[in-house]
Amino acid sequence: MSSPPGAQGIVVFSGGSAANNLVDVFKTVRENKKCPLSYVIPISDNGGSSSELIRVFGGPGIGDVRSRLVRLIPDDPDHDDSEKAAIKVFFNHRLPKDRLAAKQEWLQIIEADHALWANISTAKKELIRSILNVVNYEILQRLRPSSAFDFSSASIGNLFLTGARLFTNSLESAIYLLSSICSVPSHTSVLPAISSNFTHHIRAGLADSTFITGQNAISHPSHPSHLEYPSTTSSPPTSTSTSETEYHDTIEDANPPGSLPTLRKPYLTFSKTPPTPTSDDLPARITRIWYINPYGQEIRLAANPRVLSALSSAQAVVYSIGSLYTSIVPSLILRGVGAALASPRIRCKILVLNSTVDRETGPSSRPFRAIDFVGAVANAAAQSQSVGGGAEGGKELGREEYGRYVTHVIHLAGEGTPEVDRGELQGLGIECLRVYGRRVEGEGWVRYDEKALVQALEVTMGRRERGMERLRRNTLEG
Repeated sequence: MSSPPGAQGIVVFSGGSAANNLVDVFKTVRENKKCPLSYVIPISDNGGSSSELIRVFGGPGIGDVRSRLVRLIPDDPDHDDSEKAAIKVFFNHRLPKDRLAAKQEWLQIIEADHALWANISTAKKELIRSILNVVNYEILQRLRPSSAFDFSSASIGNLFLTGARLFTNSLESAIYLLSSICSVPSHTSVLPAISSNFTHHIRAGLADSTFITGQNAISHPSHPSHLEYPSTTSSPPTSTSTSETEYHDTIEDANPPGSLPTLRKPYLTFSKTPPTPTSDDLPARITRIWYINPYGQEIRLAANPRVLSALSSAQAVVYSIGSLYTSIVPSLILRGVGAALASPRIRCKILVLNSTVDRETGPSSRPFRAIDFVGAVANAAAQSQSVGGGAEGGKELGREEYGRYVTHVIHLAGEGTPEVDRGELQGLGIECLRVYGRRVEGEGWVRYDEKALVQALEVTMGRRERGMERLRRNTLEG
């Protein structure tokens, strides 16, 4: 179903894993409003198999883009479409953790001698295989005695997107090709926050004047966080030893000279679901996120023009669930985004509050409240418009400015959920809607109920239908 001419769209800022659970919610809202839907995804992820692709090939972190594209493969309950199911399994498949076993399975796949190819038509199979052979050839070209590609836990979808990007020399073309193969509807777009063939890393500044480099180290490190200190202070020097730097200098890889040693390390093993959300607290709250060049200097990057185009015709913006500072904020601080978000033409700017705090929104002794989430979003958007670092004028926004960037907060209630002071937010012109959630066995937090969240979003965006108020009383508290 195509969108009517001039239909105002919905733009969703999100990362990968967490927001994938809400894809059906946003799909339903889009269908009911008959408008385009755009997902804005950051490309700063440097963990998992993406870290090995970045080490060897450079280029953006494309894991979250791939996972969203594959998640958007249409499901048709009325038809048995075995090929779409097979393509979804294929691009979500990860090779074994054992290095040798992973290499052997990879060879089976590119030689078309693997069960994953079953139910994929010959035309699509040979197209996919040709791209995988491109990336395999590039891997062989880059093979050196000091550097061999590690296929451990590699995502086939990530390898495909990398091969397509190398072949076309365009990230957008690679996304278009995977979208076409996955039959992603034309009314739904997956937009990288930055359209680039280069790697872009982020750094987090903490309230104690230390900072952490790289998304993986900020969000879900494999090892205790490496804290860095500004060179202008009398604090202890960074813990990166000379021998470590010299070791990485001996490895021939895609990193340009001067790349920070902390960004050259592989991060193939990590967990996004620790035993408790705050089991590894940061020493202080995160105050700001910024992009850096390979030498560690702050840079200000422009947003993908397609992202700005989507915002210019949006009726609503949604800041989705996910890691606040590594999934949402990296897209908001890009040049052009903040000014677009500040426009009063966008009627609804909706923050869907996380159901719990995590490493980025702790520490456990002082977890983020709703007002802190709102402030982080608003300050990131203001930072996008500043000439130097920081928010507008180099200072944090006053709370009275938060309503320019967030107009509504949708949240859950219950043990472990962030505290919401409705009066505090309403005093800033920000409306709150509480949605009843559900607990999943084995999980320590509440999940959003899909039907309730759909209704909350539609009520917020102004959709009114007979019976809506009756349904709303069952699921919402406005």
